[in-house]
Amino acid sequence: MSEQEAAAAPARKAAAGKTAGRTGTAKAVKAAGGAPAKKAAAAKKAPTGKAPAKKTSPAKKATPAKKATPAKKAAPAKKAAPTKAAAAKASGSRPESQAARAKRAARINSALAEVYYYAHPELDFENPFELLVATVLSAQTTDLRVNQTTPALFAAYPTPEDMAAADPEALEELIRPTGFFRSKAKSLLGLSAALRDDHGGEVPGSVDELVKLPGVGRKTAFVVLGNAFGVPGLTVDTHFGRLVRRWKLTEQTDAVKVEQEIDDLLPESEWTMFSHRTIFHGRRVCHSRKPACGACPIAELCPSYGEGETDPEKAKKLLKYEMGGQPGQRLKPPADYPGRPAPPLPSRAPATGSASGPAADSATGPAR
Repeated sequence: MSEQEAAAAPARKAAAGKTAGRTGTAKAVKAAGGAPAKKAAAAKKAPTGKAPAKKTSPAKKATPAKKATPAKKAAPAKKAAPTKAAAAKASGSRPESQAARAKRAARINSALAEVYYYAHPELDFENPFELLVATVLSAQTTDLRVNQTTPALFAAYPTPEDMAAADPEALEELIRPTGFFRSKAKSLLGLSAALRDDHGGEVPGSVDELVKLPGVGRKTAFVVLGNAFGVPGLTVDTHFGRLVRRWKLTEQTDAVKVEQEIDDLLPESEWTMFSHRTIFHGRRVCHSRKPACGACPIAELCPSYGEGETDPEKAKKLLKYEMGGQPGQRLKPPADYPGRPAPPLPSRAPATGSASGPAADSATGPAR
């Protein structure tokens, strides 16, 4: 053997060994009928064929639980709070139109006219000056107390010229029963001087001129215009404002805005008398704290029925003035007034003999 053949012999042996290995493996596979290859393929396909993740995966089955969560159910709570209009719509009712509100206002006014056919200004007066003075004095007190005070006042100062020249302390003493007598005396002296100096001693017949007088606002101006001059106007006092809000005719609390909104609901010719009727009802039946709902003659028209006493017998005990069987507020009421006139102011001089009683003392004694 040459050196080249000797060197190539190991290589040939190694190649022969590899060939034999491949041959042996092929024979083994053939002998097994190709099973290993099919089994291997099956093994590879088995995991994907069973697809346990897809069959047992709870993701899709769990989705209903997410849909059933209260998140969507709670959403209406956020939408339910917004506005009164939305609340009214949700409850099945709609906001009242201006036309419907005007119709209700007319019905209320008509019903009040039947009940209070005798409605009138509850201040005693003989001329525009007396009504102006009495209305200024009526602030923070009752018309009854003003009516009991003004006879002596007008006897002492019958004209603006007389009152403008009054001694302040003497004037204060005369109006003391009405309360706040110092500030009221200042207003009376000021308006009397203005009437004397700027209006020839006459009360002007316009809102613009009246509100320029000391102590005179729009409410006082409309009382004077409506009852001394026949000029229609709404008197928006505390009773009037409270009742038109209870009747849902307005939601305003500012007197000027209340006046404007009610003006739009009623004809101008009814403004003055609607004021009187409403104020009469507020003083006699529809009180601030304890409305006599059970004795209210217009209960079926009131959207706030039930805020007060609904038992008829208990409600009757809450009625005041002529509707409750007591005297009215005027010492000189109109001829058609169905009640009794108010009594004059008892003398404040010390009584001789027996005492006049605690009720009279507390009602007529001077303010301290």
